[in-house]
Amino acid sequence: MPNVDFWDKFIIHRYQIGLACLLLFLLPQVGQAQLFRWARQHNSSYDNQKITYGFSIGLHTSSYQVKYSNQFVSPKLDSLTQVQPVFSPGFSLGFLVNYKIGEFFDFRVMPKAGFYAHKLYYYFTNSATQSQLVESTLVEFPVLLKYKSVRRGNVRMYMVGGFTAAVQASGKNDQGNSTAGLSIQKHNFSLDAGMGFDFYFPLFKLSQEIRFSRGISNMLGSESTPYSVPLSRLNTNTISVYWIFQ
Repeated sequence: MPNVDFWDKFIIHRYQIGLACLLLFLLPQVGQAQLFRWARQHNSSYDNQKITYGFSIGLHTSSYQVKYSNQFVSPKLDSLTQVQPVFSPGFSLGFLVNYKIGEFFDFRVMPKAGFYAHKLYYYFTNSATQSQLVESTLVEFPVLLKYKSVRRGNVRMYMVGGFTAAVQASGKNDQGNSTAGLSIQKHNFSLDAGMGFDFYFPLFKLSQEIRFSRGISNMLGSESTPYSVPLSRLNTNTISVYWIFQ
């Protein structure tokens, strides 16, 4: 009986074996693609509701943007070389009321409590450094217009824009009082813009959103202190990430 070499048989039929392996690999992928394409939509009538409610959890990083006063270049402050703000983390908790305007537009209000920390470093020519940490709790009222894309499966992309009015509920700085430390206003107003994705689940809708806020109010207080003299204006810059449950 002639000897049969297994590897010779493998070489002869390698193309057929390779094709079979490729088909075995592709079949589950094709099945998954068809499953996604024809996936059953969760909460298919959710967006037909005129008014919906929810709550939000947010993480943010925020910083002051400084503008120097004329006093900064005066002989009295010649030892001060720079006032540098840094971004500091914080978080927020809030609620959502969403009103459907049309197929692609929503109007929403998101009252929330935000916990912020803003820090400034003062650098001097003698290598000395001083700092001011302003911690505050703000009651914020974002008013936003939401533009939604067409829903695809259980995902929908959107963009938001609007404004936020904020009032300080409590606050302190590292000097313990405003006469020794930096004087800060108790209200703020900012312009907001962001984008996110809606994910539809059987029992709820989850939105993941990133939002940028630019404060247009001057946060510098009216009281003159050693830390406020070099400055003429303080604005807030905030980057936030939200998880919104509806």
